[in-house]
Amino acid sequence: MTTDDASPATSTAQTAERARISTRIGSIAPSATLAVDATAKALKAAGRPVIGFGAGEPDFPTPQHIVDAAIEAASVPANHRYSPTGGLPELRLALAETVSRSTGLAIEPTQVLVTNGGKQAVYQTFATLLDPGDEVLLPAPYWTTYPEAIRLAGATEVPVLAGVDQGYVPTIEQLEAARTERTRAILICSPSNPTGVVLTAEQLREVGRWAHEHGIWVVTDEIYQHLTYDGVPFTSILAEVPELAETTVLLGGVAKSFAMTGWRVGWMVGPKDVIAAASNLQSHLTSHVNNIAQRAAIAAVTGPMEPVDAMREAFDRRRRTMVEKLSAVPGFTVPTPTGAFYAFPDVSGALGREIRGTTVSTSVELAAVILQEAEVAAVPGEAFGAPGHLRFSYALNDDELAEGIDRVAALLSE
Repeated sequence: MTTDDASPATSTAQTAERARISTRIGSIAPSATLAVDATAKALKAAGRPVIGFGAGEPDFPTPQHIVDAAIEAASVPANHRYSPTGGLPELRLALAETVSRSTGLAIEPTQVLVTNGGKQAVYQTFATLLDPGDEVLLPAPYWTTYPEAIRLAGATEVPVLAGVDQGYVPTIEQLEAARTERTRAILICSPSNPTGVVLTAEQLREVGRWAHEHGIWVVTDEIYQHLTYDGVPFTSILAEVPELAETTVLLGGVAKSFAMTGWRVGWMVGPKDVIAAASNLQSHLTSHVNNIAQRAAIAAVTGPMEPVDAMREAFDRRRRTMVEKLSAVPGFTVPTPTGAFYAFPDVSGALGREIRGTTVSTSVELAAVILQEAEVAAVPGEAFGAPGHLRFSYALNDDELAEGIDRVAALLSE
């Protein structure tokens, strides 16, 4: 029978045989961190006293001078109209100057693309750099969105796991063992989500020179750059290995340091041809970022840093409390994070035992028992490519933080 002879019933049956959702989109795993946060909020709404350590979201309001800039911008008619896809010229200039200071390179505004949050910057970077069959070295533990964005580009992530015994930092030998002729890029995140590790200048030089030697692109996520502790400095890999300038894309955003998660302003900084191509993609994907949010971002990156300093001091206090309390939990090994706002204890010592009638063999099962029995929400390490761990965010108030970890300690001490 020819196609012309196909009956309506046959066509309907053929359509039904195909999945309603594309394989590409259907294969995306939901964000584990957002899922844990949503579960905690739903349980709280139902009346349960759940304390959530899942979301990577500061609990502070956006600094007032940033809010004031947005309020003023909302009354300006020019902000009610379309603006350039790449970002407002004033914001691109401000970001170019900011990145120039942190890297020591002469960054031009044409090397900056303003995106709808950091996640869009991640997605567009991989979509622009990768082809099907390419591989990306992904040091693990890693943020949950990275592998999904790599796969959406048709490429494959190659996890390189470094455990607590290595300070969660892979060696060059590990990276070299994972490198193949298909290796296109390596992802660096410092300060790190989920571990809170801040790479030293020496570590960055070593990785950067290795990547440059082998012609590997570097994608460096620096969104937590203003949140470091114990006198540990933030260092950009481009400051240590400037010869990477033509093969590096730097990612950032206002969400974490300025308590602006809901404003959705991120950015990509890189070679002009890469930024031009990513801008072309964005022109069809979302066009420009909300103009009011962009005006607020200008106030953030050019304004006073005292509000950020105050938030960092609070995070530092909570960090020390969290490390102290988690270290007292039976079976937990807790490295001290020096950046971001997460603790990432190795909980393998708490596995393989029975907790209130349930035997827990994995960190997924442990997180489920802690949520059910202690009413505390944490994200299991499987979401970050590191089974046997839990991630606890300390971006919540001091009282809830202390009570939540005390509940976990009491449960696991039984």
